[in-house]
Amino acid sequence: MTVDIPATMLLDREVLDDPYPFYRRLHREAPVWQVPGTEVFVVTTFEMVAEATARVTDFSSNMRCLLYRDDAGLPARLAFGGEDGVETLATADPPIHTVHRSVVFPELMARRMASFESEIAEIAELCITRALDEGDPDFMQAVGNVVPITMVSRLVGFQGSDPARLLQAAFDGTRLVSGSMPLSELNDLMVRSGEIGAWIAEQLEAAAAAPGENLLGTVARGIQSGDLQVQEGIVTLQTLLSAGGESTSSLLGNAVRILAEQPELQEELRASPERIPAFVEEAVRLESPFRHLTRSVPHDTTLGDVAIPAGSTLMLFWGAANRDPAEFETADQVNLDRPSPRHHLAFGRGIHHCVGAPLARLEGRVVLSMLLERTRSITLDPEHAPRWVESLQSRRHEYLPVRLAPK
Repeated sequence: MTVDIPATMLLDREVLDDPYPFYRRLHREAPVWQVPGTEVFVVTTFEMVAEATARVTDFSSNMRCLLYRDDAGLPARLAFGGEDGVETLATADPPIHTVHRSVVFPELMARRMASFESEIAEIAELCITRALDEGDPDFMQAVGNVVPITMVSRLVGFQGSDPARLLQAAFDGTRLVSGSMPLSELNDLMVRSGEIGAWIAEQLEAAAAAPGENLLGTVARGIQSGDLQVQEGIVTLQTLLSAGGESTSSLLGNAVRILAEQPELQEELRASPERIPAFVEEAVRLESPFRHLTRSVPHDTTLGDVAIPAGSTLMLFWGAANRDPAEFETADQVNLDRPSPRHHLAFGRGIHHCVGAPLARLEGRVVLSMLLERTRSITLDPEHAPRWVESLQSRRHEYLPVRLAPK
C-alpha cells in the first residue's frame, strides 16, 4: 500500500474543488487507500467500486457513523443511528431494503412518470424566462435549484411547504453526510435535521387520515400496513427530499457549466437536440452529483489486496470511478458517442441504484433542451467565478454566474 499520500489531501479545500488529479493519483498508486491514521478506506477505481457494491454482506449500507473533519484535517467518525445503525432505503441491507424499496418504488416511478415531463417543462419555462430577462443570472439561484426542489415537493405531496425551507432542508440532509465540516457544525446540523424530521412527522400524521396518490400518502400507507415504522417513514422522506433536490441541482449546474466552457458543444446540441440525453449521461459521469457513499464493514475482509478490518468505514468514490481511464477512453472528456452511455456509477450500482434516476435524467433533458433552444450562447461571467459547495460528497455549484444571450 502506498504510504506517502498525505492524509490531509482528502479534505484539502483545493482538492475538494478540483479532485481529479488526486483521483488519478489514487487510481495509479492506491485503488483501495487507507487514509493514514484513520479507519477510513477510500476506493476509487471502477473495478474495485463495482466489486464492493456487489458484496453486500462484506460492505454494509447500514449507516453507523457520520464523517467530519477533525482538528488535524483528517476524516473522523461520529457514531450515528444507535446500536443498530440506520437502516432505511438507501442505508438498508436486504431483506429490509427489499421491503422499503417495494413500498416506495412503484409510486415514484410507475404512477407519476407519465405526467412529469409537462410539469417539469412548466416550471422550467418560468425559471428560464426569468433568467433570460435578467441576462446575467446566478444559474443555481434562477434555475438549477428551483426546478428540482419544486418537483420533489410535488412528487412527495408536502402541504403548505415553503420552497426555500425545503431547499435548505434538502441541502442540509446531504451536508449531514458531506464529511468535510468540523464537529461543531455537524452537531448544529443534526439539530436542524431533527427539526425538519419533526415537520415531516407532522405531514405524515396529517396524511394518515386520507393518504393521497403521492409519496407522502404511499409512505403513510406503508406505515399503516406495518411495512414501515414511523421513524423509517420519516427518514425515507428526508432521504428522498435530500437526494432528489441535491442530485438534480448538481446535475443541472454541472451540465450548464460544461456547456458554458465548450461553445462548440452547445452548437452541436442545438443542431442535434436528440443528442442531449447522451450529454446528460456524460455530465453526470464527468461530475458525479454524489462523489461517494459510505459502507460499514461488519467483519474482517479484503478488497483488492488490501486487508480491511471489521469496524472500518469504506468510501466508494463514484466520482473517481467514473473517470477511471482503465474503464473509459478519454475519461476526462465529453464523448457523446460512447457505445454504452449509461455505463457509469453516477446513480450508484446494484441494489442501491438510485430510484430517482429516471426523474433526474428527465429533468436534465427537459431543462437543458429548453435552455439551449432559447439561447444563442451560454457563457461564464468573466467577472465572477463559479463557486463549489465545500463538501467531500456533493459536487454542486453554490454559485454559478452565467451570461445568457437569448435568441
